[in-house]
Amino acid sequence: MRFLVFAAALSLAAQPSVTPKQASEGWLSLFDGKTLYGWTPEGKADWKVVDGVIVSEAGDYGWLRSDMPFADYVLKVDYRQAADGNSGIFLRSAREGQPHETGYELQMYEGHPKFPTGSIVNHVAGKKVTPAPDAWHTYEVRNVGDRFEVKLDGKTVLETADSKSKSGHFGLQHNKDKKIEFRNILVRPLGLQPIFKGKLTDGWQTVERPNTKEPAVWSAKKGMIHVEKGPGQLETKQQWQNFVLQLDIRANTDDPNRHPNSGVFFRGQPNVFWSGYEIQIRNQFQDADPAKPVDFGTGGIYHNVPTRRIIARDNEFFTMAILASGRQIATWVNGMLTASWRDPNPAGTAVSKKQAIEAAGTISLQAHDPTTNLDFKNLKLVALP
Repeated sequence: MRFLVFAAALSLAAQPSVTPKQASEGWLSLFDGKTLYGWTPEGKADWKVVDGVIVSEAGDYGWLRSDMPFADYVLKVDYRQAADGNSGIFLRSAREGQPHETGYELQMYEGHPKFPTGSIVNHVAGKKVTPAPDAWHTYEVRNVGDRFEVKLDGKTVLETADSKSKSGHFGLQHNKDKKIEFRNILVRPLGLQPIFKGKLTDGWQTVERPNTKEPAVWSAKKGMIHVEKGPGQLETKQQWQNFVLQLDIRANTDDPNRHPNSGVFFRGQPNVFWSGYEIQIRNQFQDADPAKPVDFGTGGIYHNVPTRRIIARDNEFFTMAILASGRQIATWVNGMLTASWRDPNPAGTAVSKKQAIEAAGTISLQAHDPTTNLDFKNLKLVALP
């Protein structure tokens, strides 16, 4: 019965869905199909979610800004508008200022005399297209360094280069009296490289809690890190500040009432036990409700933000993604957004003391206690500008 409840809730949570294959490839959903979680309205547009679609048809000019910035990526967005529609998608825009000036505006307006649909406004015109009104269309944008490649409904409409902005937020535009709809917003960060290459001694080191009677036992085999017992910590020798990290995790247990407890730390202090921000690993929830995580839950930002929903299951590999950019932190589990948070606390070195860590630091894997039994593989990272 517990499995059926979990499966039903999981299915409900994953709308629109990210398939296991997409999650393993690094695709991340930016829209859960139900709420505007992970987005911030700018301006006076009236944004809402109706039947799995982001809609704005009232209010004045405005844009909906993604909380998370990205650098190199592939973005996929479905949109629909009337024949006289006038909207756009902002790329690599800053949090403040006009998004088409700080970043780029991908046009959605056939009536523009110089930069119609498929163009980057005030930069370069795309190939002439005439998408059918009141029908769904799909933009696919690939940004790598200075390069832009734009496809509309699978056909390339623009290829160009520009170096104005290296990273930034996505945005959805609304113009007054012009109804616009968006759905199925997915992004795949590019450029991730392995940070674990098969040996525990290659760029990693263990850190033990003083006076531990039964320290963690770390091992590596066939590209996978295994840990039992604990407490303990395996940390990188290299340090990062802003990045996207992706890894596959499996929490192993033979007791359905015991859910292994672990975590991924980042911006930690070298050789300091359990320091920095911790993204929780614990696939446990209360009252048969995955939306009620225990102890912040897998994907939660420990001490600060619980996961929105337990998506992962014990004894099965799941994919976790972590984005850290300045004070903005976001997590995904199997491609679904589980936490999005901007640290409002004063700068410092201790998250547990309600301090925001802004400096670069180590990344580490946690062994929590003597019952620990976990596997980690496919650890990949790309630094953000």
